[in-house]
Amino acid sequence: MQSFRDHLRSLEALATRLRIDVLEMTHRAGFGNTGSALSVMDILVALYFGQLHDRPLMALDPQKPGFEGQDYFVLSKAQGCPAWYAVLAEKGFFERGEMEYFAQLGGLLQSHPTKKIPGVAISSGAIGNGFSAALGLALALKMDKQLNRVFCLLGDGELQEGQIWEGALCAAHHKLDNLIAIVDWNDLQLDGLTRGVMNVDPIADKFEAFGWKTIPVRNGHDFEELLYAFERAFEISRRPVAIIARTVKGKGVSFAENKVSYNCALSEQEMAAAVAKLQGELKLLEI
Repeated sequence: MQSFRDHLRSLEALATRLRIDVLEMTHRAGFGNTGSALSVMDILVALYFGQLHDRPLMALDPQKPGFEGQDYFVLSKAQGCPAWYAVLAEKGFFERGEMEYFAQLGGLLQSHPTKKIPGVAISSGAIGNGFSAALGLALALKMDKQLNRVFCLLGDGELQEGQIWEGALCAAHHKLDNLIAIVDWNDLQLDGLTRGVMNVDPIADKFEAFGWKTIPVRNGHDFEELLYAFERAFEISRRPVAIIARTVKGKGVSFAENKVSYNCALSEQEMAAAVAKLQGELKLLEI
C-alpha cells in the first residue's frame, strides 16, 4: 500500500508531466490560455487522482461515464480547459492522441469544453455560466435525494459576474451541501490584476456573507493542503462550500509565472526552456 507521502509525491510528478502535455498541446495548436491551464493543474490532479483514506476523492469511472453514482465536475473557468483535457486523457476518458488535435477543425477537444467530450457533463464557456449550471445540477440531485457531489472550478475574475452571487444566494438558501466550489485565486485576468480591473476581495468574507462555508488554501499547488481542504469540505452539512485556493498563474514555468501576457501558446524558444526544466523536475520526482 502506498504511503500518504508517496501518494503526494506521485501527484506532484503527475502534475509535472501533465504540465508538459499542456505546453505541447497549446504550442502545437498555436492557441490556448497557457497561464490559466497551469494555474489550475494541481487542483485538477488533486480532484481526479487524489485519495482520502485510500479512497478516490471523486467517484468516477472512465469506462462508464455518466453512471448513476458518479460525482460531477464543472469547469466554469473554461479557458483553463487544456489542463482538464490532459487530466481526462490521463484518466482514460479518451485516447491521449486526441490532444494532438486540440482546437483544430473536426477535433474532439475544442477551445472550450463541450458535452461531446467523454467525462464532460456540462458545456462551458461564457464567464459565470458554468457555476450556474453546476448549481442547477446540485439542486436537481438534492431534490432527487441523490448523494452525488458536484465540484465547480471558478476563476477569481469570474467572481465579477453578477450571476455568481445570484447562484451563491440560491445554493445557500437550498442548503446545497453537495456543491463544492473551488476558486482559482491567482489575482490575474485577461486585462490585468483582478484587484485593478474590479476588486473582488475579500473573497472568503463574501461567500461567508452569502451563507457558504469557506475553506482557505494558502498554497493551491500543495497537494497535502488541497486534500485536507477537500476532506474538511466533505464534513460540512447543510451549507455549500467554497475552497479559496491561492494559486500562481503560469505555475511551473518560471518566466510565465504571475504574468498576464501568457494567455497564449509558448514560442519555440520558450518551449525548449520550459519543457527541459519540467522534465528535469520530473526525473527528480520519479526517483
